[in-house]
Amino acid sequence: MDLEVLKIIAYCAIPVVVLLAGSISVIKQGHVGVAVLFGKFSRLLQPGLNFRIPFVERVFRSVSLQLHSAELEFTAITGDQANVNFKALIIYTVANGSEETLMKAAFKFIDERSFMQSLIRSIEGSIRSYVAVKKQSEILALRREIVDEVNSYIEHELQDWGFHLVALQINDISFDEAILRSMAQVVASNNMMLAAQNEAQAQFITKTRVAEADAQAKRLVAQAEKDVDQLRGEGNALLRKQMALGLADAGKTMESNGVPPEFMLYTMWLDAMKLVAAHSHGNILSFDGSMEGFDKTMRQMNQLNKGPATSNGATMSKSSGNHQ
Repeated sequence: MDLEVLKIIAYCAIPVVVLLAGSISVIKQGHVGVAVLFGKFSRLLQPGLNFRIPFVERVFRSVSLQLHSAELEFTAITGDQANVNFKALIIYTVANGSEETLMKAAFKFIDERSFMQSLIRSIEGSIRSYVAVKKQSEILALRREIVDEVNSYIEHELQDWGFHLVALQINDISFDEAILRSMAQVVASNNMMLAAQNEAQAQFITKTRVAEADAQAKRLVAQAEKDVDQLRGEGNALLRKQMALGLADAGKTMESNGVPPEFMLYTMWLDAMKLVAAHSHGNILSFDGSMEGFDKTMRQMNQLNKGPATSNGATMSKSSGNHQ
């Protein structure tokens, strides 16, 4: 009898256990379960223990709300036909925890692998499209612009999939070995060209400064000579003026004392002869010292005192008679 009861209990317990097992679902922390009833979305299951309708309701997919990351390695071609190798890291997650967003994340793609393949290809395609219109020499300086271009291109598409691109990090941009060698040669050539330009500019500045200094020195010397000539002329004019004033005073004094003015002219003539003798290169100065010569000289002096002469004898000349 007891055995029959145990069999009945066992037969009744087995379906109960099966029903309980089929109606319990455990969702992990950081995930949200998407339940379907007869193949159609019914509700969301929160983390922890959840009960569902056995056999007809099941968990279609457990959508993770955590951050996901993936590494990318691909090659793009620039507008001048240079291969550029990229290494990047993408970080993405579900856009939010709303029912609509989670339905997109669960039902848009057949599986996780298909989603990852579409995401990676979309990012690679946006980078290739951007790089294709740039030159090789520009790529290294456009890291930030490339990231902005990808974000603006892929963000709307990810929203339709229920996801959000948190970050795109371009870790490495490299070129083929041949391109690297050519880039190094270009850099070296540019450095040599800049060095030559700087040297030429320095020489030009040096020569210009030297020429300016030389011109300034010549201007100063010319101005100094001009000033000296002006001062010399002013000095000579002042000397002649003082001499004229002195001669006028001397003439008035001699005239008041009854001394002939020709005597003063004669003494001046003698002084002039002394000056000529002192500065001449010869040892002998010859002039007419006879009485006739003296008389002739005095007449000439007298003629100078009276005014311009009109005869041939009014000019001073040296006589043919010599006196040592």
